[in-house]
Amino acid sequence: MDPSGPAGAGAGPSSAAGAGGDDAHAHAPPQQHQIQPLAQAQAQPQPHQLSRYESQKRRDWNTFLQYLQNHRPPLTLARCSGAHVIEFLKYLDQFGKTKVHAAGCAHFGQPSPPAPCPCPLHQAWGSLDALIGRLRAAYEESGHAPESNPFAARAVRIYLRDVRDAQAKARGIPYEKKSRKRKQPPPAAAAGEAAAASSSSAAAARVAAGSAGDGSSASGSAAAKAAPTTAQGSAAADAATSTSRVQ
Repeated sequence: MDPSGPAGAGAGPSSAAGAGGDDAHAHAPPQQHQIQPLAQAQAQPQPHQLSRYESQKRRDWNTFLQYLQNHRPPLTLARCSGAHVIEFLKYLDQFGKTKVHAAGCAHFGQPSPPAPCPCPLHQAWGSLDALIGRLRAAYEESGHAPESNPFAARAVRIYLRDVRDAQAKARGIPYEKKSRKRKQPPPAAAAGEAAAASSSSAAAARVAAGSAGDGSSASGSAAAKAAPTTAQGSAAADAATSTSRVQ
């Protein structure tokens, strides 16, 4: 019995299957690759980060709201007045880092004391003034009317002015108000004005030259008109001389 017969017979279907598989792969439709949209392919944008000023304003606003919650008796923002804002500023003095000499201190009025002293630390006037500016803006940005803004109260402005004057005298650092500089026109505008002025001067010069030219032309015309008259006079004189000779 030849074993190659059954083996060859058994190999027939496998070969047919392989051929059929090749035909299936040959006639299979090409695979399509999905293209990701550009908007999805790009990286997701980073969340918007607040500026340093906005972050500080938010922290100050949250600190003030926490102060109102811990206030005794309890105090709401609607009932807050300028007096409560001044109490808040005085409360912040315990966290100050600026040495303010007392009136009886030996270093009172000295900008650079040679030795330390037991005078307490306070919040600097500049820090308090900037704080009130941020809280004033945060109050209005939270939906409250500017007319009821306790941080814009006259009493708060007077308190800040007194703190400024007292600290300037105690520290020996006079407060100098910055003078507003007069705005100058931009270079482009100045150049435009100069060009316009020069154009006006040139136009005036051309008008003057035209007027002088018209006068010269008129004089020339008058002289030209007078020339034939002179020639006629000479001809008349010659004619008279000829007549006298004939006679």
